[in-house]
Amino acid sequence: MSFDDSTTCAQIPRAEAIARLNDCLRITGSGGVVVTTTGVKALPGFDVTTLIDALQRYAAFDGDNDPHGERDFGDLDVFGAELLWKIDCYDLQLEYGSADPADPTVTKRVLTIMLASEY
Repeated sequence: MSFDDSTTCAQIPRAEAIARLNDCLRITGSGGVVVTTTGVKALPGFDVTTLIDALQRYAAFDGDNDPHGERDFGDLDVFGAELLWKIDCYDLQLEYGSADPADPTVTKRVLTIMLASEY
């Protein structure tokens, strides 16, 4: 996947602009913060490299888990467990929801990886 800086958010639909920013965080780890719950870290065989690889390769977006086309939610089967991941968009102080998730200058993304039972 390529992130081309020559395409501005104004040239693409809003949901796609948000999706690209979410993809950037999920695939490269930049543009926000990635957190993992203690439940995931306690799984037998937990390995951060394996987890990141599975997250980066995730491509199973469909109408059920991505109804708005923002690629902000998914599920993974790793370490013999069902995991969920979710991207939330906050203001820069992490106090409120972002006023504009399509604008990275006013948005801090948080990608949380959790056990399905923790959702």
